[in-house]
Amino acid sequence: MAAYIVFIKEREHDAALMAQYAAAAGPTLGGHPGKPLAYYGPIETLEGPEAQGCVMIEFPDMDAARAWYNSEAYQEARKLRFAGADYRVFITQGI
Repeated sequence: MAAYIVFIKEREHDAALMAQYAAAAGPTLGGHPGKPLAYYGPIETLEGPEAQGCVMIEFPDMDAARAWYNSEAYQEARKLRFAGADYRVFITQGI
């Protein structure tokens, strides 16, 4: 069953670090079955706090999503995101 990793950017601290993260994170999907579905397009907040950005990636299942997120390559890129912005990130299973 499909699974989705959702990244919600709540607050950016350093645009230069986030540009480095964007350049580093994309290639980490190589060798993983992730398919980007949304990438920082326009957002209309209907409820809750305003989000500054959102990324959603589809994987075939929860295990594949975890395998990419926990991969050594993504964990290295993630350090830049941690330094550059505050995010909420979760995996959810599709129906």
